[in-house]
Amino acid sequence: MEDAVTIEARPRAQVLTSVRAQRGPGLRCRGWKQETLLRMLENNMEVAEHPERLVIYGGIGKCARNWESYHALVRALMELENDETLVVQSGMPVAVFRTHRLAPRVVMATTNFVRPSWPLFWELQDRNLTMFAQYTAAPWEYIGTQGVIQGTFETLRSVGRIHLGGTLEGRILLCAGMGGMGGNQPRAMTMLGGVAICCDVDERIIRRRLDVGYADVLASSLDEAIDLATAAAGRREPLGITLVGNAVDVFEDCLLRGFRPDVVTEMTPAHDPLAYIPSGMSAQEAERERVRDREGYFRLARESMVRQLSAMNAYSDQGVAVFEYGNQIRRQCQEHGMADAMRIPGFVAAYLRPLFLEGRGPFRWTCVSGEPADLARLDDLVLEMFADDDIPTRWISLAREHVPIEGLPARVCYLGFGQRKRFGLAVNELIRSGELQGPVAFSRDNLDSGSIINPTFETENMPDGSDVISDWPYLNGLLNASAMCDLIAIQANYAMGDSVHTGVTMIADGSSEAELRLEAALTVDSGIGVVRHAQSGYERAREVAEQVGPGEGLRVPLWWTPEATFGPEG
Repeated sequence: MEDAVTIEARPRAQVLTSVRAQRGPGLRCRGWKQETLLRMLENNMEVAEHPERLVIYGGIGKCARNWESYHALVRALMELENDETLVVQSGMPVAVFRTHRLAPRVVMATTNFVRPSWPLFWELQDRNLTMFAQYTAAPWEYIGTQGVIQGTFETLRSVGRIHLGGTLEGRILLCAGMGGMGGNQPRAMTMLGGVAICCDVDERIIRRRLDVGYADVLASSLDEAIDLATAAAGRREPLGITLVGNAVDVFEDCLLRGFRPDVVTEMTPAHDPLAYIPSGMSAQEAERERVRDREGYFRLARESMVRQLSAMNAYSDQGVAVFEYGNQIRRQCQEHGMADAMRIPGFVAAYLRPLFLEGRGPFRWTCVSGEPADLARLDDLVLEMFADDDIPTRWISLAREHVPIEGLPARVCYLGFGQRKRFGLAVNELIRSGELQGPVAFSRDNLDSGSIINPTFETENMPDGSDVISDWPYLNGLLNASAMCDLIAIQANYAMGDSVHTGVTMIADGSSEAELRLEAALTVDSGIGVVRHAQSGYERAREVAEQVGPGEGLRVPLWWTPEATFGPEG
């Protein structure tokens, strides 16, 4: 294993314009744990937005710091013994330690630094000292556009229930951003029976989503998009419409035309001003300007964000259901001096948090055999095991029909505390019996019940005011390492320090060792989320901890009782 200095001293490594994850029973590594993690890294690249730059999604979220590091990671995973742990620092492999068979095979930390700011990040990145983690890019857990689609589905479903009489049929969503995450928005809306107009300034990105199947049609103009949407909504027929246009201009033009959708949100990469494209620029012009004048581009991007958020606020004033979908546009505009930047709500606090109270979140699995039949069998297993729970069964029934496979067959599903462990152990047994053709990697989006702190996103408006307390993701990471998960990552994200979160991968390979690991890791990972929300004061989370916890190995502390509450002087 080469150290970091030696890696950077080598001749420039080969740049790959595409990578395909290995399928089938062939083993290149010294164990299925390592082989599975290697295929997850390759799968990241297979479904990446810009694989030639190692950018997976989210503007600049990468899976490796540079090409030398990427090839070194591949080599290290191939050579890694079953009693060793690979250490990765911001996308660069720096060491291999002999630990023991039950230790994690990979540990990593990415984009963590003190006194964070964008200028400091750019300086450190330019000096080749760090990279941007995004959520699932750095820990090799990205599964394509579908990774967040159930979150969008459940959020929109909650919007319909709270604001629109319980249904989105005949309703219109106006949104923007068709990148690796945002491209799911039209399909999530149509799965609920509604109509979506989703714009993006880059036609190449739109056509990629159309080709895969996340949207239905490309409108030639905003007038045509509105006509198509109005007609489809009038017939109560689902339709996913895309449009080439900047979110700023489209939202402002819709207001000027008097077009009133039912729901407005967007998933532009506003968290990173250098990825956001200002009004008046094409994608190609933006690429040039980022290099020519970084500070000037940053300013123009934030000015456009203010215009876009002002349009969204105006729709909110009209009674439209408007929310930020976690891309930090409110925070960026607030830092640029916009007085009412926080007027619209964030989606977690407004619509999604009730699921977190039960330990639910974007749990997912990847079939590293590459066999669609393995994925189909796991869909069946969810329907068999959780027939009395309409959240996973409704979703799986729709997803297997409407969500396309990208890369290795994978699925996201909001299973909760206790359910994840039972499902994981059942999957391990199917592998042991030969009913599945290969191992299955369990991971989750870092936007999960107990894995993140972000005071203007996932932990916004916590009842006890603990929005900024970052102990919880660190506890999540420590517990997952103690529970023998196969990969554990601790990362910072978004506005460089506002968010700390963890990524984990847990592997079922049919072995008794995997059973031991899964039973522990799939318990603590979501269980700490229940505890986190119970501590914050959510009664439903306390109920889950007290009622489900004892059977799952979680003991409820005595200090949860009201008479034992510690006040400021206690």
